[in-house]
Amino acid sequence: MNIENYIENVDEKWRDALIKLMETVDTHLPGGFEKVEQYGGIGYVVPFSTYPEGYHVTPDTQLPFLGLAAQKRHLALYHLGIYAKPELLNWFQQEYKKQVPTKLNMGKSCIRFTNTKHIPYELIGELLTKMTPEDWITVYEAQVKK
Repeated sequence: MNIENYIENVDEKWRDALIKLMETVDTHLPGGFEKVEQYGGIGYVVPFSTYPEGYHVTPDTQLPFLGLAAQKRHLALYHLGIYAKPELLNWFQQEYKKQVPTKLNMGKSCIRFTNTKHIPYELIGELLTKMTPEDWITVYEAQVKK
């Protein structure tokens, strides 16, 4: 399945917001990441040309960084940088609290949006500018090689 097919098959109640999230990522994510279909959704990875070692769990997979998916009850943005870098997570949590009227619904790397009217696209855009592929590789390697 390719990205266009994935989007076409997303429930209508999530489709426009998913497209807008994808456009936000495409606009704000620093150069060097590659958009791919990954894990049944839309992924942004560090390509083999930049990081030939790949993902340590499956070295034949490009290093994942960010993912977007429409789940049954929410849209999900998976940002591995906020999982691996506590200061980035803290910044995001504080800014979210200031800018969004609803409580932050998140797991370790997954930000869940159950109401498309409260997706903070500008805040997501700002979050995306805070880590380059090189930054992510440094953070990733520090975690994996512990």
